[in-house]
Amino acid sequence: METSPYTAYDNSQGIKGPPSRFIHGNSKQVTQMKKEASSKHMGLTDDLFPRLQPHIYSWLKTYGKNYLYWNGAQAELVISQAELVISQAELVISEPELVKEVLKNSGKVFVKRKPTDLGSKLLGNGLVAVEGEKWVKQRKLANQVFHGESLKNMTPAMITSVDNASKVERLRSYLEGEKMFNMLNKSTIIVIRNIFATRIPFIRYQVMKSTDLKEAEELEKGIQACVMEIVKKREDKVVIGEELVDECKTFYLAGQDTVNSLLGWTVLLLSIHRDWQEKARREVIEIFGDQNPHPEGIPKLKTLNVHLFKLERFANGVAKATNYNAAAYFPFGLGPRSCVGMAFATTEAKIALSMILQRYTMTLSPAYVHRPVLLISLRPQHGIHVILESQHIHA
Repeated sequence: METSPYTAYDNSQGIKGPPSRFIHGNSKQVTQMKKEASSKHMGLTDDLFPRLQPHIYSWLKTYGKNYLYWNGAQAELVISQAELVISQAELVISEPELVKEVLKNSGKVFVKRKPTDLGSKLLGNGLVAVEGEKWVKQRKLANQVFHGESLKNMTPAMITSVDNASKVERLRSYLEGEKMFNMLNKSTIIVIRNIFATRIPFIRYQVMKSTDLKEAEELEKGIQACVMEIVKKREDKVVIGEELVDECKTFYLAGQDTVNSLLGWTVLLLSIHRDWQEKARREVIEIFGDQNPHPEGIPKLKTLNVHLFKLERFANGVAKATNYNAAAYFPFGLGPRSCVGMAFATTEAKIALSMILQRYTMTLSPAYVHRPVLLISLRPQHGIHVILESQHIHA
């Protein structure tokens, strides 16, 4: 049974899509396709798209660049790969010119996705979730924290963090940070697990809470207690309100998860491509020698920048790689908004990778199993296993 009322209208516009089922829409198909794709062996050089988004990959080939599918009883209109929400329909586009046109009219067209109940448990009312005047106020405060001079002052703390981790031969966070990260990670998994759950229109609230919702509420309490404990250790007299807790969750999730993934995949690539690794190491040693990284030297890391933030085709700049079409590639962006922590994240990653390259040579471990998964960010399902060998610098 096909879902309506969009189907007839969209067929008349030349937009087709997979047959859908009452209530479930295409949700069960998506879940099954993802399950089948994830069960297959994956090589290091295999294409990620059909593995991570098999439904989009398959339906683009079958129905063309514009197609409609149903997430539960909610319509999803697809024109390839960036998301655009209009009422209950979701439009996904990949053509750069169309992306540019959408973002030009962002106030009317590109509206912010409302978080689910479970998503709200994860992000609260932090900068990522809020809108309007509240967002303007919180963004202004965040801009003050992440401007250039503040970043310079944060550099010693970043160096200390990496240095302390390397002394115990473990590239991971402190115990208190790890505890909160684990809780945030569990919350993220719950949110992802429920993305394709069947949604029935007009029935928003349930008489009984689901097991996932109960667990999310417990994790929310644990995260809040952890944030308060960390802040109080540093600031005895600070008054901790919900807003501060939500911002801490936002920046911890956005900063820890994304930079952790970035460094993990970069270390993997450098472990596979030893020539890239040696070239990056030579540059780091040429600029910093055996000293810790410093703010003046970080912008000079041209080779490191290529490996961290660009594929090889980006070595001569974003403009040439995208045929001078800026809408084809804009990392750290979500529609009309850009990430306030972009400079912080890139600086943090460069410092961490520089210090790793100064101290270790990296080789891919035979124990590594290549299985990337999407849990908000792209991450390795079984972790990244590399062999680290200490090295002595002779600058």
